[in-house]
Amino acid sequence: MAELKTRVYGLQFGLLCLSSFLFFASFNMIIPELPNYITQLGGAEYKGLIISLFTLTAGLSRPFSGQLADKMGRIPVMLIGGAVCILCGFLYPITGSVAAFLLLRLVHGFSTGFTPTGTAAYVADIIPTERRGEATGLLGLAGSLGMAAGPAMGASIANSFSLDAMFYSSSAAAFLSVAVVARMHETLDNPNRFRMGLLKISRKEIFEPRVLDPSIVMMLTVVSFGIILTIIPDFSEHLGIQNKGLFFTSFTLSSLAIRFLAGRASDKYGRIRVLKISSGLLVVAMGLIGWANTATELLLAAAVFGVAVGMNSPTVFAWTIDLSHPEHRGRAMATMYIALEAGIGFGALSSGWIYANDPSRFSLVFWTGGVFALLGFLYLNFVVKDRK
Repeated sequence: MAELKTRVYGLQFGLLCLSSFLFFASFNMIIPELPNYITQLGGAEYKGLIISLFTLTAGLSRPFSGQLADKMGRIPVMLIGGAVCILCGFLYPITGSVAAFLLLRLVHGFSTGFTPTGTAAYVADIIPTERRGEATGLLGLAGSLGMAAGPAMGASIANSFSLDAMFYSSSAAAFLSVAVVARMHETLDNPNRFRMGLLKISRKEIFEPRVLDPSIVMMLTVVSFGIILTIIPDFSEHLGIQNKGLFFTSFTLSSLAIRFLAGRASDKYGRIRVLKISSGLLVVAMGLIGWANTATELLLAAAVFGVAVGMNSPTVFAWTIDLSHPEHRGRAMATMYIALEAGIGFGALSSGWIYANDPSRFSLVFWTGGVFALLGFLYLNFVVKDRK
C-alpha cells in the first residue's frame, strides 16, 4: 500500500477511474428505457419500484461488501459488483413478466452494493488526506462521464436497434469494467481468503458512528436523485423530448465541470462550506425542474441540478473518508452508501406513489425533492455546526 502512495495519480488511479466510467455507463445505460419496458410488460403502476428495488438490495448488501472490503480486499468486492451487471444485462431480454423483471431489479442492485464500496475504499488507500477531495472529485468525474454517456448511448441503441441490443451493450460495458479491475493491484495489507465466516455481520459492524453526519446529509440530499431517476423519463416524454437520456446527459455534463473544482475547494476551505452551497443549489434546481414547461427549460434546470450534484457528491465522500478509521474504512463507506441507497430508494418509491401516472402531479413530485434538500441544508447550518 505504501508503494502505491508514492505518486498521487499513478496508473492504479487511472485504471480505477476507467473502471468506474465503464461500470456507471453499464447500469445507467438502461435506466431511461426501463419505465417504458415495464409498461410494455403490463406493470405501469410499478414504475416507482424500478429504482427502489434496485437500491433496496444495494443497501442491504452494503454491510457485507464493507466487511469483505476490509477483510478480503478491495479488488474482489469490485469484481463481484461488475459480475452482477454482466449477468443481469443478459437476463433482462428473457424476462417475460412484471414479477420476473422486478426480481431481476432486486438482483441487479447487488452491483452497486459492492463495486462503489470497494472503489471508495481503494481510492482512500492510495490518496493522501490533503488531496482526498480533489481525488474523489476526479473519480466522480469519471463516474459522471459514464452516467452521461450511458443513458444517451442506451437510448440511441434502443431507438436504432432494439431494447435487447441495449441490454447486451450494458453487459459488454460491465465486462470491460471487470477486465480493467482485474489488472489492478490490491491495496489491503494481508487480505484473507474467502470463507463463509466473513459473511457473519454483528450489529456493531453494520453501522459506523463516526460518519453519522455525512450519512444524514447524503440521505437527505439524494432523495431528489431518486425522484429524478424515476420520473424524468416520463416527464421528458411529456415535454416532447424523444431521447429520454438527454436530461441525464445535460445534468451529468454540467457536473463534470464543477466536480474537480469542488473537490479542491473542499480540501482548501472545508467540506461543510462547500456542502452548504451545494445543498442550497439543489433546492433551487428542484424548484426549476418543477417549473419547467419546455424542453429547453428542463435541460437548463438539469444543468443547475448537475452543478449541485457535482459539488455535493465528492465532498460528502471526502468528508466520510476524513472521519473514518483506516481499519474500518470499508464499514464507514458502507454506512454512507446505505444512507445513499435509503435516500434514493425513498425518493423513487415516494415519487412513483405521488405521481401515479398523472402528469398534473409532476411539479409536486419535484418540489417534494426540493423540501428534502432544504432539510439537508438546514442540518448542515444548524446541527453539524453545533457538533463541530
